[in-house]
Order: sequence, then C-alpha cells, then structure tokens
Amino acid sequence: MEQRLHELADHIAAAFPGAVTGSEICHRELSMRVERQALADVLRFLRDDPKCRFTVLCDICGVDYPDRPRRFEVVYNLLSMSLNQRIRLKVETNEDDLIPSATEVFSSAGWWEREAWDLFGIYFAGNPDLRRILTDYGFEGHPMRKDFPLTGYVEVRYDEEQKRVIYEPVRLQQEFRRFDFLSPWEGMDKILPGDEKAGEDEGGDAPARGQQ
Repeated sequence: MEQRLHELADHIAAAFPGAVTGSEICHRELSMRVERQALADVLRFLRDDPKCRFTVLCDICGVDYPDRPRRFEVVYNLLSMSLNQRIRLKVETNEDDLIPSATEVFSSAGWWEREAWDLFGIYFAGNPDLRRILTDYGFEGHPMRKDFPLTGYVEVRYDEEQKRVIYEPVRLQQEFRRFDFLSPWEGMDKILPGDEKAGEDEGGDAPARGQQ
C-alpha cells in the first residue's frame, strides 16, 4: 500500500513541479501540501487523471494556527472509489489572501466553502454564493478562530414585550468559581439526613461520605 502511495505522490509532484511543496504518508493515507494558486488545477488533475480518479470530494475544512505567518490551513479530503484510495490536500493562507474556489471542479465544494468562510473567515474567490451557513446572517466574527472568545459577544433571547428575538451583549450571571475537581463523595463534608445513624451502633461519629 505505501509503495502505491509513494508512486502516486511522485506522479502528482511530477505533474505540478513547484506547486506541490511537500507530502507525507500517515495511517496509510497520503497528504500533500499545495500552493493555493495551483489548487484548482491540482484538484482537476486528481479528478480526471486515470492514475488518480479522485472523483469524490468528501470534505473541506479549516484549521487555525494563530502563531503561524499564514495562520489558516484549508484541508481537502478526496476519495477515489475506483482505486480505493484517499488523498488529503493542504493549502496555507491568511486573512487577506484568497483561496480559489473549487466549485468549478466539484459542485459540492460550495457548501464546504461556505462553512469555512462562516466559521474561520477564509475567503474563497469565485464561490457564487459565499454566505454564512451555520451562524445568523447578522453574526459578527468567526467562532472557530482561536482568538474568538468562548462566550461569544452577544446572546440571543426571545423578548415577550417586543414579541421578537433580540440580541444582547453577553452577561455572565455569576462570578468566576474555583473548582477543586473532587468527586461528589470526596468533596462532601456535610452530613446528610440519615447519615448520623450509621455510627450509632458502633458508638462513634458518623463516617464522612465516601469513607464508609
């Protein structure tokens, strides 16, 4: 299997000298890094070349690495049903650079690109319908970025007086709490009703919870 994957990697790299910047085989799957300008051509080659025939685009997703100069990585997972092989393409980009849309090669890419745009803010040039798909149309920011606060910026609720859904700034209803991470049995120091009887037969004090 690995020999076949090495041959496939060499075949793709030979077809796009300079555009393929690296490859690796992990868990019997081939991953290749591609320059974003050549992405559409590489995808078309993988779909149409008789030695590839990756005709199914399974997924497009984003990954955020804030410490990198190009913080985002767009990952394309493809499947060749006729050859029973998978391949993963990785493309690096940032907030300002545009990723060529894959919709002209795989029509299903439109949905995945909308999700990556919505959650990460990765812009795909040429996508005919690049709108939010999971968050609300008026949502601000991109919630899967590492610098997006876990609480978000606004909360949504239905207002009985206005008879509509309204947005409000997030308000934490309690102060920060410290947790001791003990189990309920170890952390309980209060004697519950009935526990005091456990030690009466022995003439001693009632045992603490978890020490019976």
